[in-house]
Amino acid sequence: MTVVGARQVGKSTFVREIIRRGHRAEYVSLDDLGVRRLANADARGFIARFSGNVVIDEVQLAPDLFSAIKLAVDEDRRPGRFILTGSANVLTLPRISESLAGRTDVHTLWPLSQGEIERRRDRFVDRVFERDLPRIVEAGDLRADVVRRALLGGYPEVLRRGASARGAWFRSYVETVIQRTAREISEIEGVAELPRILAALSGRPASILNRAELSRTLGMNAKTLDRYLTILLQIFLIHLLPAWHQNIGKRATKHPKVLLDDTGMLGYLSGINAERFSRDPTLAGSLLENFIALELLKQTGWSEESPSLNHFRTHEGDEVDLVLERRDGSLVGIEVKASPTVESSDFRGLRTLLLARPKKVVRGIVLYTGLRMVDHAPGLVALPISALWKM
Repeated sequence: MTVVGARQVGKSTFVREIIRRGHRAEYVSLDDLGVRRLANADARGFIARFSGNVVIDEVQLAPDLFSAIKLAVDEDRRPGRFILTGSANVLTLPRISESLAGRTDVHTLWPLSQGEIERRRDRFVDRVFERDLPRIVEAGDLRADVVRRALLGGYPEVLRRGASARGAWFRSYVETVIQRTAREISEIEGVAELPRILAALSGRPASILNRAELSRTLGMNAKTLDRYLTILLQIFLIHLLPAWHQNIGKRATKHPKVLLDDTGMLGYLSGINAERFSRDPTLAGSLLENFIALELLKQTGWSEESPSLNHFRTHEGDEVDLVLERRDGSLVGIEVKASPTVESSDFRGLRTLLLARPKKVVRGIVLYTGLRMVDHAPGLVALPISALWKM
């Protein structure tokens, strides 16, 4: 098993808990410089030292270990012999993905979901495909609560800190991840460009990736920009949300949307706070879309059906912020609105999707900051955003 995810999301805590609960294994971390030197000096000899099970933390720091582990697994296929963690997406690193193919299950650990924070199982991505939805009624100021949740994010350490200390943590985190993890997995010299690119992306959350426009804004050629974007993807600072573009009679964009992997960090990088959120409705909608997309991505990790998450936009202007698609082709479209009220125009893109795929679309949903579930039309419904973690 291989567990990957950003630094500080709890990978080490998770694998130590596996050991605590009875999986007999030796634990070693390549963050320990002495252990790392041994692993890099003689990868096969290092692996041969372990007669039983072993947990290797931050395995990307010794890339040659993967070939040695491949040989060991091919000789002995017993499950659980190797549990690996990495703060870089090892499936995208040269030489490594080939060694892992067919030999390990890869699980991505995200910052905590809202359900995990509240210690409940959030099952929204499964429930929305069911025939009937539970009636959701909220009380109080849901918009303020959602903004608070989005700007807090899901890093465990941030959740333990007071508001005044969170900015310092995010600043240190970004510097550490870029200066350390980015250098560890790449041979580029200009890591100083990464914060500038990240800041530019944080100013346009959940937007279509227009590489030409972004490269002009940054004064950087497209090939260099692509290299930097790849690194940001590999170290789990951004995520590309693919376009859903099946033939529905209209030309659909095939460009992905860019998400930042934590909206607490997004708020820090872009200078968004609750006051600015209330003054800028355009920015508010984009941040909430990023927040909700991340919640859905986290839930697909433990979903029974593991639907894919996409976005949909046509060149004619119809769009659906998020599209969940199961393996059988069934679809749920989701629009995100920061407003506490909904209008007929909010369902425009969902109606397009429903009319184009009437036998595949289970329903279209507008998630908004209002307090009640509203049935708009057959197959179309508005739900409070809190349904994400209360269904």
